[in-house]
Amino acid sequence: MSLPPVECIYVTDDCIREWKNGNLSFKVPNPVPMLRFLYELCWVMVRGELPFQKCKTVLDSVEFLDKFSEEEIDSNLADVVTQMAQDLTLPGEYRARLIKLARWLVESSLVSLRLLQERCEEEFLWESEMIKIKAADLKSKEVRVNTRLLYQQTKFNLLREESEGYAKLVTLLCRGSEVPNQNASAATVGIIKSLIGHFDLDPNRVFDIVLECFELQPDNSVFLDLIPIFPKSHASQILGFKFQYYQRMEVNRPVPFGLYQLTALLVKKDFIDLDSIYVHLLPKDEEAFEHYSTFSSKRLDEANKIGKINLAATGKDLMDDEKPGDVTIDLFAALDMENEAVNERASELENNQTLGLLTGFLSVNDWYHAHILFDRLSPLNPTEHIQICNELLRLIELSISSAYGHVRQMHLQSLGLLSAAGSDSLETNSLVQKFFINLPKNLFEMLACAGPYLYRDTLLMQKVCRVLRGYYLSALELVSGGDGAFNVETVIGGNRSPRLHLKEARLRIEEALGTCLLPSLQLIPANPAVGQEIWEVMNLLPYEVRYRLYGEWEKDDERFPMVLAARQTAKLDTRRILKRLAKENLKQLGRMVAKLAHANPMTVLRTIVHQIEAYRDMITPVVDAFKYLTQLEYDILEYVVIERLAQSGREKLKDDGLNLSDWLQSLASFWGHLCKKYPSMELRGLFQYLVNQLKKGNGIELVLLQELIQQMANVQYTENMTEEQLDAMAGSDTLRYQATSFGISRNNKALIKSTNRLRDSLLPKEEPKLAIPLLLLIAQHRSVVVINADVPYIKMVSEQFDRCHGTLLQYVEFLCSAVVPTTTYAQLIPTLDDLVHLYHLDPEVAFLIYRPVMRLFKCQGRAEAFWPLNSAEASAALVAEKESESTDSSGLLILDLGPSWKSIMWSDLLNTVRTMLPSKAWNSLSPDLYATFWGLTLYDLYVPRNRYEAEIAKQHAALKALEEFSDNSSSAITKRKKDKERIQESLDRLTGELQKHEEHVASVRKRLAHEKDKWLSSCPDTLKINMEFLQRCIFPRCTFSMPDAVYCAMFVHTLHSLGTPFFNTVNHIDVLICKTLQPMICCCTEYEAGRLGRFLYETLKIAYYWKSDESIYERECGNMPGFAVYYRYPNSQRVTYSQFIKVHWKWSQRITRLLIQCLESTEYLEIRNALIMLTKISNVFPVTRKSGINLEKRVAKIKSDEREDLKVLATGVAAALAARKPSWVTEEEFGKGYLELKPAPALPSKSLPGNQNSDSANVVKDQMLRTKPADGRLERTESASLKSDQVHVKPKAGSVNGSDAQPSMPSAAVHAGTSKSIENQKQIDESMNRALDDVKAGPKTSTDSEARASVKRSLPTGSLSKQPRQDLGKEDSKPGKALGRTSGTSTIDKDLMHPHEGRLGGMINVSVGSSNGNTVPVSVKASSQSAKSVDIHSSEPKMEGGAARSSDLRTSAVKEDNVEVSDLQRSLSSRHAHSPRHDNSVSASNLVIDNKRELVLLKNWTD
Repeated sequence: MSLPPVECIYVTDDCIREWKNGNLSFKVPNPVPMLRFLYELCWVMVRGELPFQKCKTVLDSVEFLDKFSEEEIDSNLADVVTQMAQDLTLPGEYRARLIKLARWLVESSLVSLRLLQERCEEEFLWESEMIKIKAADLKSKEVRVNTRLLYQQTKFNLLREESEGYAKLVTLLCRGSEVPNQNASAATVGIIKSLIGHFDLDPNRVFDIVLECFELQPDNSVFLDLIPIFPKSHASQILGFKFQYYQRMEVNRPVPFGLYQLTALLVKKDFIDLDSIYVHLLPKDEEAFEHYSTFSSKRLDEANKIGKINLAATGKDLMDDEKPGDVTIDLFAALDMENEAVNERASELENNQTLGLLTGFLSVNDWYHAHILFDRLSPLNPTEHIQICNELLRLIELSISSAYGHVRQMHLQSLGLLSAAGSDSLETNSLVQKFFINLPKNLFEMLACAGPYLYRDTLLMQKVCRVLRGYYLSALELVSGGDGAFNVETVIGGNRSPRLHLKEARLRIEEALGTCLLPSLQLIPANPAVGQEIWEVMNLLPYEVRYRLYGEWEKDDERFPMVLAARQTAKLDTRRILKRLAKENLKQLGRMVAKLAHANPMTVLRTIVHQIEAYRDMITPVVDAFKYLTQLEYDILEYVVIERLAQSGREKLKDDGLNLSDWLQSLASFWGHLCKKYPSMELRGLFQYLVNQLKKGNGIELVLLQELIQQMANVQYTENMTEEQLDAMAGSDTLRYQATSFGISRNNKALIKSTNRLRDSLLPKEEPKLAIPLLLLIAQHRSVVVINADVPYIKMVSEQFDRCHGTLLQYVEFLCSAVVPTTTYAQLIPTLDDLVHLYHLDPEVAFLIYRPVMRLFKCQGRAEAFWPLNSAEASAALVAEKESESTDSSGLLILDLGPSWKSIMWSDLLNTVRTMLPSKAWNSLSPDLYATFWGLTLYDLYVPRNRYEAEIAKQHAALKALEEFSDNSSSAITKRKKDKERIQESLDRLTGELQKHEEHVASVRKRLAHEKDKWLSSCPDTLKINMEFLQRCIFPRCTFSMPDAVYCAMFVHTLHSLGTPFFNTVNHIDVLICKTLQPMICCCTEYEAGRLGRFLYETLKIAYYWKSDESIYERECGNMPGFAVYYRYPNSQRVTYSQFIKVHWKWSQRITRLLIQCLESTEYLEIRNALIMLTKISNVFPVTRKSGINLEKRVAKIKSDEREDLKVLATGVAAALAARKPSWVTEEEFGKGYLELKPAPALPSKSLPGNQNSDSANVVKDQMLRTKPADGRLERTESASLKSDQVHVKPKAGSVNGSDAQPSMPSAAVHAGTSKSIENQKQIDESMNRALDDVKAGPKTSTDSEARASVKRSLPTGSLSKQPRQDLGKEDSKPGKALGRTSGTSTIDKDLMHPHEGRLGGMINVSVGSSNGNTVPVSVKASSQSAKSVDIHSSEPKMEGGAARSSDLRTSAVKEDNVEVSDLQRSLSSRHAHSPRHDNSVSASNLVIDNKRELVLLKNWTD
């Protein structure tokens, strides 16, 4: 072939020019690749462009890219010349120069002659005169030499030809009786060499004989010295021929084990390489893997069929499978299947030479190469073969022998120390004081290879567990210091830290547990001792690591068919047992369950939990059956429960979105019963799971926490308390416990232990304490539920909120009762400021948590005077000058939790309280009142004496019953004695606590009496006190819990009974019912509505008690500041009994109207909450028959509603109303004669002749028909629309009647007592001036549509002796109709949205002259004060001068905080007015006349 033209890249023309000129200083500018440069250089010289003699100069002027030696340049030049010489198309001139170039290179020593002779063709060598013979002769000689080297054999003395030399050799090698030593080995080597030389023996045959003798004497170390004299490459070939011999079809013998052992030993000693011998072994890996895969798949299919139902089976077959006889379990079924598989694979070990070689490695203790083969052959599962497994277990035991000796010795020492000192604390110390246990890495590799087959040697398995435990304890002790017992550099090496060693030890133990120990446990039939040994190791690991191991436990079942078969068999047996598990056979079947769980805890326990989720009634027998489990199984059970909770794809709520799923409720109940019964259950993992879920915003699983607290601590949360239980909640701990314990003894040891276990799980000594994080997360989740709710219906949000809130109450109660003393609890929780501002908790939740801490505040210097007890008692013996300080004793209170905690003053607490509410709120409240309200409990205000006495009587009855017991056996007498002691102890405790409670309440009341004067006196905005108090205190707490609802009512009663200045009780109830009750009903959850109803029930009960008798009223209310007419002025005149009855009438009608509105609403929550509230107040409301019938009709309609929950509620309410129906009273009986009720007219009224203002009455009617209540809804009566207020003025036969817009509400009594005739104008002026003075002295009066719902005003003429009545409840009555002709009066109701002021009540009669000369008593009523914006209906009756003798009245505008009155323009004549009631029930009214001749009647607060 022709050489391609060369394009010179590096040997350029410039370079050639410089080289020709002999420029010795010239250098090639850049480094060049050597081979390319030499090729270009030779080509240039062959073409004649550069003389040969310049070659050295060129080489000196160039720098190559890589550093090369001269030999490499020599070789590359020879390659270039050889390449160019092979070009037969090279022109003759160029070839001649190439020959000359080759000669010159040899002569100049740049290329050696031998290189060219080796690489160039014979013709080129002959032409260049580098050889002496011709080219053809050289080729012939080359052929002859090659033939002689490759095909001519050297004849040696073969064994069959002459045996003397081999006989001597065999005799020498088989002489193994002498003890081998170095001299003997050297002599043997010398003899063998002599035999080979003398008898001309074949060295390879000698090597073969040596190997065969070594195979027969594997323990003779002389052979190890003989083998090195032979070539190593021959050994693998010789051994390969041996293995190939046994692969022949005609050879029916297996490979002798000695050959495997010999090969393994040679590989171990590095005489041969593993790969060099591995290629000679059969079968090939791919073929073996494929064969085993088919075999394994078949076994897996058989294992999966276990427990499967055959749908094609006949009825008889199914009956045979499920015979009703005794349940039996086969613990060895999986092992029998395994034995069958091992027997089936026995021939595989004989035919598979790679497995045999693996056995050989194990037999010579060569773990390094054995591990390599284990990795290569892992798809074959080599450990399944008994021979390989036994050798591996032997190696494991060999590896731990020394370490186990130390562990055993230390255990014996610890037993001796324990028997001598009686302290198990010395065990750990003695275990690490003498010996440091360090295990090699090889051991853990062996355990990983052994896998589940360690079950074949249970004794070794226990040894491994003990060694691993000692290994980990040694690492722990090394980290902790070990009192200097160990030298770190000695035991673990100087370049490793103890912590790194501990980490490595833990990882190794985790690997051993996950790959070997736990899987092996599944195949050991019912051996709890092994399970306990494994638990001793696992107990050293954190629960997170343990749970991870449990999760990975069954993932590799597909690799081991026998493990899968064991699991399937255990699952089937477990289901069979659970079908028959009952109380009668609990002992027998419980033990069977335990036996199954000992071997397959994960499978058995998971199956049981699945069944419990589906069948709730199995909880009790299963829990009882678990008494036979070990600690390892209890730990696995907790993991299974958490696994089921975290499992995705299952809804935790039912389809309605409200109730918890059945499986979750069953799981929670099961877990609560289990943890209560067995102290071995660990709860930290579950609590951490709950914390993690709360962080994600998921709180449904809190039902588990509820069950745990209920079962383990007997702290139960329920909304449906009986009256007795709710009353007992105000008592001492013993009384509360007796009411809620349901027969459980307070000193029950099991209960005390379970409570302490639950507390210790939340507050461990060393690990992170989850009690407070869990508390804060639950409290925060209470708000998150509302904010982040992702549900289609609001009732779902309500249900989730109630569930979370109930958990919070239950959890806080548990912490307060379990964490004792209270100072410990106080040290755990954050400060009040952190709770509110750092953790952003609502004030009511923050005070719930912090309330026990507030009771630790005490007076400085007096340790016995804790808040809220009266500190003035402790200082009674002090001098007089210090008594003044007791009035402000709260400033001396301090919280001291110990030297390491900062003291907190009560003033600091109040400063925190000030930051909890907007600044405007403190204009009507004080921090002292706010802190006092939230800090006190029902225990501080109320003594349930009846409950104390009932419980004491119950204990006396129990004692009497014990004394009457007739059994006089020794056991009965002993039991009776213990019961008597227990009952007597409870009796003494109850008696003492009753006395202590009474003293406590008296002391608290004294403190409150001392502090009450400063609570509201300094508030600048007294008009909003009640609204702020309701908004900031009452409503948040009364909807918090049932006891808190009762507490709120009791606290209000306490404020009233103490005579708290500026707190108006009547206005408080009025604002509650008329202003805030309806919106509260509409925005409450289901449970909150019940609590609000309870609060309203307690409030109404107190109010009805005051109304029941005038003497009671005068005694408890008549002289109290809470019943002041002008509540800006606590010492002003009081509300009379008659006025109180009227306001009661208004409240009753208002509640009726609100409930009817809610019951007729289309909103689900309004209907439900109204029904719930009506259920709670049914014992005191409704009172009148008319209201009850109205409510009954609405409830009856709801009973036919499609919504089942509403139907159930309505049915209960209807039953409660029916039960109370006999106690309903008429309206006349309710009013006790103080209400004047007008009957409905039989016919519509007609206009009187001569009446000039009949149009005015129509205007009144139209305007009143348009009047709406404050909530913007038209209110309906039983069968007619709502009626409006009307004012009727009759000069003669007519009257002035006022009716409000509320339905079925009779007019309040217009106190039209018989008025005396006014003698002269002076008397009229004097009475008018007095009335005006009253208006000026009192606050601003305004009107309120909500307040005027229950009263009607009338102005009878002097000729009428009896007021006509109107029945608003009748269907034929028409709203807005006047009974008679009116003399120019109209009523205009306007909705005004602004806060209004006014005095609470008081009715003032002013005689107004009418057209016929009679005096008309006008009743003007002032509305009640509201603390926030409300709807106000104001009426301004106008009297226009239609008649000739009508009086012109002028009034001035009523302004805020003052009243300006113009002089009367005309004198007023007077006439006698007749009233059916006594005069003292009517108070004076204010009459103001302005220039517009409009009469402004100030509405009474009862309006």
